[in-house]
Amino acid sequence: MPRYIGPLFVRATAQALLAARDASAGEWSGSLDLGLSQGVALLQADVWQWRGMRYPYPPSLKDRTIYYWDGDEFVPAARFSGSLIKLAPTEWGAPTFEIDGIKMLPTSKQSPFEDARHKVALIEPRGKRVLDTCGGLGYFAACCLQAGAARIDSFEKNADVLWLRTLNPWSPDAEDPANEGRLQLRHADVSLAISQVADASIDAALHDPPRFGIAGELYSQVFYDQLARVLRRGGKLFHYTGSPNKLTTGRDVPREVARRLEKAGFKPQLALDGVLALRR
Repeated sequence: MPRYIGPLFVRATAQALLAARDASAGEWSGSLDLGLSQGVALLQADVWQWRGMRYPYPPSLKDRTIYYWDGDEFVPAARFSGSLIKLAPTEWGAPTFEIDGIKMLPTSKQSPFEDARHKVALIEPRGKRVLDTCGGLGYFAACCLQAGAARIDSFEKNADVLWLRTLNPWSPDAEDPANEGRLQLRHADVSLAISQVADASIDAALHDPPRFGIAGELYSQVFYDQLARVLRRGGKLFHYTGSPNKLTTGRDVPREVARRLEKAGFKPQLALDGVLALRR
């Protein structure tokens, strides 16, 4: 899918642009790509210009929503096809995404991009072939690219999430020549596609599945056995778990995951908000 290159608005950005126009300023400086960079918009009474393109001023925008230009108007970065999937702003710039109102990435303490960077560092990706099981917005893959991974094999099952990636400037572009073909992004269900990955062909892996109630197959012994099959001995796996239901049911998902990984042939330990495991 082609990448979106137009402006992205959140409510505060739109208000700042409109305030500059109302103050009769000739230009406005700020970010129109969710904090990734800064630029200048040229202001006129009825339209404004950015990166050589002219746009009408945005209307009143809702909070907690990101808007993009669809060619006719500014509309929310969201789709509904069974579930409402939405690109959602954060105070850090790099957005998260939501499925039916549930945030898919941690954002309470730091940017989801920086959160990904800390997790990627645990598997030491430099020079390695990395399996990224549930690509999402691609922050794991982006951090692996920055850290010098030789190749990232990334899978994403949801077509609407892949569409959000085309809007999100923080998501890596597999077609960008600067990435030198190192990112291989596939629209596929990794629980099925992993059977096509060769034995011991992966040096390290990142597993960030949706919660158990949505994708229980990605927490199964069968899938962990497949992860053990494709990882070479000594390879590292980071498995994000969070701590769902711990307060309400007492269930300890990280330790349940660790036990299954150990049975599959890993040496696991709790790390950050998940499990770091070494293929024995």
